[in-house]
Amino acid sequence: MKTIYFVRHCTADGQHKDSPLTTVGMRQAHLLSMFLSEQNIFVDKIISSPYLRAIESIKPYAESANKKIEIDQRLQERILSNEPIDDWLEVLEHSFNDHQYSLIGGESANDAVQRANTLLEPLYTDDHIKNIILVSHGNLLALLFQQFDKSFGFNQWKELSNPDVYRLNIADENTSLERIWKSN
Repeated sequence: MKTIYFVRHCTADGQHKDSPLTTVGMRQAHLLSMFLSEQNIFVDKIISSPYLRAIESIKPYAESANKKIEIDQRLQERILSNEPIDDWLEVLEHSFNDHQYSLIGGESANDAVQRANTLLEPLYTDDHIKNIILVSHGNLLALLFQQFDKSFGFNQWKELSNPDVYRLNIADENTSLERIWKSN
């Protein structure tokens, strides 16, 4: 069996790729580290989005587990547009309903999933890797979760917390996705 732990980053001070964690986010990162340690897993790989908030979220755990954080561009957040969007929440909801939809300079849901799957698919089949932690962002994670749970959509995205952790168990042709983080 293979297990992938999908981690959404902790609370950050903005959406820019270099936005650091807030003071609350730093505390969350330490709680996340304790939580992951309590799972009693031997982690083969930790792969993170290149965004600072994702790296800072998993850094306390990586240090305590003595694991290197691999950075992968394919886990970066989905870009809706390269221009400011006044009604971004409506645009995001529309993109969950129409996976082909994209704005100029933006990435469709299908494009984002396809990008991330070029990282995930080799991990699924590598028999030397059993437990993986992937650290990314809410929009991308919600779209990836739809592959395993068709009911996961815009409303479930809105319910994601910072941080959040979902566990994907893969055993032969059977997969199960469950939220294991208990936010307050």
